[in-house]
Amino acid sequence: MATVKKDYRLTSSQSFSCVGFAGIFSKTVTSPLEVIKIKSQVGTFHCKRGFWQSFLAIYRNEGLRGFWKGNLVSCLRLFPYSAVHLATYKKIVHLHMDELGYISQRRALFAGGIAGITAALATYPLEVAETRLIVQNCRDPTYTGVLHTLTKIYRTEGLLALHRGFSLTVLGAFPFSIGCYAVYMNLEKLWQEPSFRFTSFQNLINGCLAALVAQTLSYPFETVKRKMQAQSSHLPHFGGADVHFTGIMDCFGQMIRNKGILSLWSGFTANTVKIVPYIGLLFTCFETCKQVCLYRNGYIVSPLSYKPTPGVDQSLGPNELEEVKRYLKNRNFRSRESFKNRW
Repeated sequence: MATVKKDYRLTSSQSFSCVGFAGIFSKTVTSPLEVIKIKSQVGTFHCKRGFWQSFLAIYRNEGLRGFWKGNLVSCLRLFPYSAVHLATYKKIVHLHMDELGYISQRRALFAGGIAGITAALATYPLEVAETRLIVQNCRDPTYTGVLHTLTKIYRTEGLLALHRGFSLTVLGAFPFSIGCYAVYMNLEKLWQEPSFRFTSFQNLINGCLAALVAQTLSYPFETVKRKMQAQSSHLPHFGGADVHFTGIMDCFGQMIRNKGILSLWSGFTANTVKIVPYIGLLFTCFETCKQVCLYRNGYIVSPLSYKPTPGVDQSLGPNELEEVKRYLKNRNFRSRESFKNRW
């Protein structure tokens, strides 16, 4: 069994801000690895010589700026994606939880999968724009920004081009969910203790392990999806994709025939290297932002630790705690006034 936990000591805006800032920070720091991964998936000439050679090739051809191509649109996508994902997930979870607020791990993962697909559909054009911006050479660009990318794709290729390959997101969600489920169902056996006793470090390792297994299973679908997002007859070299295809199955078939089945995991080294720093930075940054917010709300004594403020009821919400503070302040003020009047 799993429970849906929410820290009611934070306001909704604070929770959203913590998630958003942590996502932006971790994405920005690990952007070079994301650029290498996507270029390798699409098959551009920059990334045909291996992991380290890809870094050198991009630096020589595009400079340092080339490692942060598409990062702006990737960060912008976080906010609508998170909002839609959270709203959908909460709606589905509330339909399946029991009267005590519990939900099975299987149903929680199912809810997460459906929420992820819904959020991906809502923000998919931004993902297409990210791929196009990353694949192009920033010193000789076809697209000059997020809005220009979306507008040009729509005008030259039509609305469907902004959703090309989305079915692979749906197909890839199933092995991804299976991978997560397989890991989380065996965590208690791995650590030989119940999940409610896991430390923050254990949860960090759990997240990295689940991401590694899940992404390994779903990676071929993402590789083909990136090729479909990048390929266009309106771009030089068909957008940089190393195979020219007519559909999903044709792309799978050509990759396996021409480059072998392992080509479906192109860029997996960069993706694997990215997992630990990305999740580690995401987790650390979120916890840091959360501590700052809890300190501002008056629940902890310092933004550097979770030590509770003496005498503060941790079960109160932020608004309730403010009301209590105002009440105590007014009561003390009236007591002092009464004391003065007596003399």
